[in-house]
Amino acid sequence: MRRKQTSPIWHPFTQHALQESMTKIVGGKGAHLYTADDRRIIDAISSWWVVTHGHCHPHIVSAIQEQAEKLNQIIFAGHTHEPAEEVAALLLKLAPRGLEYVFFSDSGSTSVEVALKMALGYWNNIGEPRTRVVAMQHSYHGDTVGTMSVGARGVFNAAYEPLLFDVTTIPFPASGHEQAAIDALESACRNEAPAAFIVEPLILGAGGMLMYPNWVLKEMRRICELSDVLFIADEIMTGWGRTGTLFACEQADISPDIVCYSKGLTGGSLPLAVTLCRGDIFDAHYSKDRARTFFHSSSYTANPVACAAARANLELWQQDARKHMALVAAMQERLIAPFRSDARFLNVRRTGTITALDLKAGDAGYLAGIGPKLQTFFEGRNLLLRPLGNTIYLMPPYCVTEADLKEIYEGIRDAADALA
Repeated sequence: MRRKQTSPIWHPFTQHALQESMTKIVGGKGAHLYTADDRRIIDAISSWWVVTHGHCHPHIVSAIQEQAEKLNQIIFAGHTHEPAEEVAALLLKLAPRGLEYVFFSDSGSTSVEVALKMALGYWNNIGEPRTRVVAMQHSYHGDTVGTMSVGARGVFNAAYEPLLFDVTTIPFPASGHEQAAIDALESACRNEAPAAFIVEPLILGAGGMLMYPNWVLKEMRRICELSDVLFIADEIMTGWGRTGTLFACEQADISPDIVCYSKGLTGGSLPLAVTLCRGDIFDAHYSKDRARTFFHSSSYTANPVACAAARANLELWQQDARKHMALVAAMQERLIAPFRSDARFLNVRRTGTITALDLKAGDAGYLAGIGPKLQTFFEGRNLLLRPLGNTIYLMPPYCVTEADLKEIYEGIRDAADALA
């Protein structure tokens, strides 16, 4: 097929043959984005789930400016710096108990790759090599080879199947079928001696904003602990207040062995990620033998400017960010409630500040034909919504107003009128 676009940029998750032009954004403030043609867009999905307190938050912007004038980059092997030290210390105070070490990286995918390598390295270095990983149906953990391997197989990664390693998959704990997922995990842990179980706590994001109760998460953690299987929590999306608590694991009162944070770590201002682990996982790599070194890095590991942004973000969470988060959760519940009796929608759901609902539109799933039509409709209403096929979801910044949210939900109703 002949190319028509004029820009040389290849955009992510974009079929350029169907979307030849991109919306040019020239500014952002709070919950709003501003385009080159003078439109104001409500950012209903936090620009791919990363913006927490709002675009260009002054406290975070100031921290970035100040750090950029002091130190903007340093190799993190054999060196350290104050922003990274302070971020690590604050994270360990806020994170679930029992986590003792912080490894920096630069994206959610790499943070999960780090977690998987930590788990396999741990078992190898203590003399009990294990290589099997257990994951959940419909999960998504990133787009690198390791993270695709532990994610759902399908359209996202079918072309790369020869690169992926095999995993054991347990079913998603859908309502009324929770025990089947629990039993499958227990069987896998008992019969396969896996190295780790990796899971998105409470909500599977890219898999369709699928939600499950906290008691299931707690039970899965209990099984892994009894079976001596490392429990990896992928909180890339669920962290930073999205589920109604700072981290989703809090709602099940559990502590993972390894946890991954990114997206909102810098308030959505700069790329940064961390992988936290228990002390014994670090100890398994601690040796006079250089062959037992944890061999992982990226050039920008713990970039000082990104760490300064993260430090400023963590300071906001120590102030009044939780109050704003709770207000958004309450507004979301109030505004999503009428959709539960709207026959045009299925599975209307909310966890914390995230809401989702499935539009009845014939086919379903990520490639549902209604998806691009919905996105085009919302763009015409100056709403940044990016449906997952026929699943429409909201994940706004915590500075969003009730007026903004009402405008978003009105747009969803109008989309159903126009398209369903």
